Amino acid sequence: MADDSSIPPGHEVLAAVLQIRAGELHVLLWQRALPPDAGRWALPGGRLRDDEDVETSVRRQLAAKVDLADVAHVEQLAVFSAPDRVPGGRVLATAFLGLVQSDVNPHLPEDTAWHPLADLPPTAFDHDAIVARARDRLRAKLSYTNLGFALAPAEFTISGLRELYTAALGHPISATNLQRVLTRRGLLVPTGRRVTPGPSGGRPGATFRFADRNLHVTDAFAVLRPPHPPSGGRPPVVP
Repeated sequence: MADDSSIPPGHEVLAAVLQIRAGELHVLLWQRALPPDAGRWALPGGRLRDDEDVETSVRRQLAAKVDLADVAHVEQLAVFSAPDRVPGGRVLATAFLGLVQSDVNPHLPEDTAWHPLADLPPTAFDHDAIVARARDRLRAKLSYTNLGFALAPAEFTISGLRELYTAALGHPISATNLQRVLTRRGLLVPTGRRVTPGPSGGRPGATFRFADRNLHVTDAFAVLRPPHPPSGGRPPVVP
């Protein structure tokens, strides 16, 4: 009998593509039609071809599900290598994080949809763990990089940006402190324009844009913290 350990493992790439939609963090999933795990929801991806590296592969796989021009940021997340992560022969997965700006609405195939992370449907294999890792990576990088550019539209108000950060981080933050911190880091540029107030009235809101839409570290030790309990004073944003 052949020794299965001599068979090299397969290798696939998967993308956890996140977007803030209607004030909640969502992930892009497609519904499997065939076994194993038929009917469950899976991350877009597929087998790594012999003629491509993992980033080339994931970009090819994403182009099959969503227009690649709609993805504002892609980065390698982790390798998932548990021997039993999928049934049958062993398959390693190189997972990526992808981000789509909040004002973009990509055209999706019929078997693909956005799902809120707070209410995921039954997912295939270990894909729920990959989604959780992507969420944690996003939250961490919002603290110490300029990654907010990949969530926000090209032009935004501070209150709108605060809503995006709140949805991504999973806890409220102060708009005033957020503006102060991001301005101190040189990340925000005033556009000189204002938006018309909503039905509730108020002053027209000034709009801003991110100074750079390429990822870079802005404060290696910063942490966007949850607010203190009500008795603890005002909520901090970063040290």
